[in-house]
Amino acid sequence: MSPSVSVRDSHSQYWNAHDNDSDDVPVNKKTSFNGKLSKYLHLSDNNAATTETTPDSTSESTTSDRPKRKSRLESEDTTTSAPDVLSPSKRRKAPTPTIPRITRSRSTTALSSPRSKSTPQSRRKTNKSPEFQTQTQTTSSSTSLLRDTIPPNLTLLLVGVNPGILTGTTGYAYAHPSNLFWKLLHSSGLTTIRHPPSDTYRLPELYNIGNTNIVERPTRDASMLSKAEMDAGVPILEAKIAAQRPEAVCLVGKSIWEAVWRARKGRAIRKEEFRYGWQDESENMGKVEGEGEIEGWNGAPVFVATTTSGLAAGMKPAEKEAVWKELGSWVVARRRERGIFRLITI
Repeated sequence: MSPSVSVRDSHSQYWNAHDNDSDDVPVNKKTSFNGKLSKYLHLSDNNAATTETTPDSTSESTTSDRPKRKSRLESEDTTTSAPDVLSPSKRRKAPTPTIPRITRSRSTTALSSPRSKSTPQSRRKTNKSPEFQTQTQTTSSSTSLLRDTIPPNLTLLLVGVNPGILTGTTGYAYAHPSNLFWKLLHSSGLTTIRHPPSDTYRLPELYNIGNTNIVERPTRDASMLSKAEMDAGVPILEAKIAAQRPEAVCLVGKSIWEAVWRARKGRAIRKEEFRYGWQDESENMGKVEGEGEIEGWNGAPVFVATTTSGLAAGMKPAEKEAVWKELGSWVVARRRERGIFRLITI
C-alpha cells in the first residue's frame, strides 16, 4: 500500500477483498448448525452469557460439547430415569414375577418335603383303605349307647340295620327326626300314641315289643355298611332270637332280609324271590333242635317291613304304611288273645 492511499480507501479495499469469503464469521452471529439443533440443547444461564461474549468459542462448544451432553443424557435415561418413563400398567406388573407364591410351586414342595405325598387326592384314597375303615368301625361301635331290649317271650322283636349317629350318641332307637319309625309304629297300631325316641326302653312293658340291630356299629346311613359286615351279624341275630324266643320277628328293611338270605343260601336273593310281609314257615329265625333236656323250638316267623329311614325314597309313604299296618293288625290281635293288651294313655 502506497502512502498516498487514504485510510478510508484502505478499509474499503479490505472489505471488498473479503466480501465473498464464506469462512468469515460475522461478530455476534450464531451459526451453529444454522440454528436447527439448538432447540434440543438446553444451556444454563452461564453458558448463554459466555455465548454472547465470545462468539468464536460458542460455535466450538456448541458443536463439540453436544455429543458429550447427549451421551450424559442417554446414560441417565438408561440408569436413573428408566423407571420414571414406564407406564402405570407396567409399573404395577413389574414386581409380579418376584411374588413368593409363584415361586413356591407344588412340584418344588413335593421334591423338598418328605410329607408332600399327602395330597388331598392321596388322603381321600387313604380314607378308603381297609386300615382306615377298621379304625373307624372300632371307634364308632365303642361310642354307641343303644342297648338291646329283648326280654323273654316278646310278642314282637323289631330288628333294625344299625344305629344312626344320633341314635348311637343318645342311646335312643331311631332318634333322628327324619326317621319314620315312631310315626309308623303309631299309624300301624303297634303303639296307641306316637312315642318319642326317649321311650325306647318302655316299649317292652307297654306293648311287649323289643328292639335290636343286626350290626351294632353306628353310621350316618345303612349304605355305609358292607355286605360282609351285614352277613357277619346274621348268626349273632339268630342266637339272640333262639335265646329269648319272641313270637315273631320284624326285619325293618329289605337289606336285612337280603343278608339273612345270603348267609343261609350262599347267594343273593333274586327279584322274584323277594316280597314284603310274612315269609314262609321254613324261613323262621332262631330255630332250636331238641336234644336231651333241651326243648326244640320251630323258631319265630319272619315279617319283612320297609325301611323307616328318611333317606330312602323308593316307596311312597302310603305304600310303607300299608306294609306296616299288616304287621300292626297281627300284633294287636295277639296281644288281645294273650290278655296283655292295655290301652296306653300317656
